[in-house]
Amino acid sequence: MTSIPTEPRPLRTADLGTLVIMSWSRETPDGDVPFLLACSLGDGEGGPEASPAAVEALLRHSGLSVGDGVLEATRLPNLPVSLLVVPGAAALTMPGVNAQFVPTPQWRRAVDERGYACLIFTTRPWAGGEPGDGEAVAAFANDASTLASAAQVVLPVRSLRG
Repeated sequence: MTSIPTEPRPLRTADLGTLVIMSWSRETPDGDVPFLLACSLGDGEGGPEASPAAVEALLRHSGLSVGDGVLEATRLPNLPVSLLVVPGAAALTMPGVNAQFVPTPQWRRAVDERGYACLIFTTRPWAGGEPGDGEAVAAFANDASTLASAAQVVLPVRSLRG
């Protein structure tokens, strides 16, 4: 008789590889909207074939799911995902991840104006080009395959108050 274990599998961080965070903003009729794209470079132990499952496990571990539409984090006070923005830097924090990055000035202005950023954390490994290339980031982030394999969250911005 075969049994299937019901306990959650442990998160294999070795398969995540390098996680990258890229910031940009998009002009809309209501002003600039700040976005964050998070993904693996697919350079983990298991290569690009293993990174989608590893990223999906990381997202599930953080209370996020892939392909369920956009979550509004302000309505989920116990969601363990946050975005801290300070002068010249920002950090995306979730269980197992503290990703610090330097946002673009345009993104920073949009975040300051809106008070939130839209996170797209995709299980799809980065497809090519330099992660800092704005056109490559926009093309990858707007691709239907990227969005279908992503958790999408509107994250309120936290800041240090002094």
